[in-house]
Amino acid sequence: METFSKRWLSPNELEAEYGFSKSAQAKMRMSVSKCKIPFCKINSKYIRYDRAEIDQWIEKHKIVGSEL
Repeated sequence: METFSKRWLSPNELEAEYGFSKSAQAKMRMSVSKCKIPFCKINSKYIRYDRAEIDQWIEKHKIVGSEL
């Protein structure tokens, strides 16, 4: 059993752990708004997400119920 969390997540791993579909990830990567998801592109081919940056990004962009 794995007792640590991987730092870098693939799009499939991000989908499994956070629930963002791969199509939603692509839209958020291409977004021109302030809600652009943080990612890293390796060799112009592989997309990876830093778990800590994703957690911070989610925290920064959350909407509290009274703000709706």
